Amino acid sequence: MTNFKSLVSGVGSLNKTKKYYNDWSKNYDKTLKIWNYQAPKKSSQFLKKLNKVRANNILDLACGTGLFGLELKKLYPKSIIYGSDISKESLKIAHTKNIYYDLKVNNFEQFNYQKIKFDLISLIGSMTYCKNVDKLFININKNIKEKGFFIFTHRVDLWEKQDFSNILKKFNNSLKIIKISRPINYLPLNKDFNNKIKIRMVLLQKY
Repeated sequence: MTNFKSLVSGVGSLNKTKKYYNDWSKNYDKTLKIWNYQAPKKSSQFLKKLNKVRANNILDLACGTGLFGLELKKLYPKSIIYGSDISKESLKIAHTKNIYYDLKVNNFEQFNYQKIKFDLISLIGSMTYCKNVDKLFININKNIKEKGFFIFTHRVDLWEKQDFSNILKKFNNSLKIIKISRPINYLPLNKDFNNKIKIRMVLLQKY
């Protein structure tokens, strides 16, 4: 099993990340439950409280084993949910949960669904691994409907390091900021994260 400590500083290259999550997939849900992983539930509550998003077609990027997909299914029980992830083994587990209409193996920066425009795209718990934010946002804009939404989480420490507020401003002519949450706990029962590393949830809308 790969060393969990590397999660704080990321995993590394695309291939290392793929191997890391393939290796971890069978114990992933159990481990995150022990760590009291907050992002899926909190992000669902964030969407519900805003009460703005109506979604028929949803794309759950970096869906992993389907933890946020389960929350989406509760919130939008009649929606068609698509998922993608870099880890083939994680997708095998996601498939067993009967959440997703379709699952694809791909890097979330490079996804492309030519025949579908989505009402909602999500990226929960994975912005840490984004190597090219500009490329991601351009791709989000291309694959989302007019007035569609993009929800994501990002670590506060990396937000500050990357000056992420200015990145959002750069795309404000196409992706309007609807809401940015206060910092919340991410992995509070993980000894490396606990209360030191928090996340923000962000909702953007295409216009």
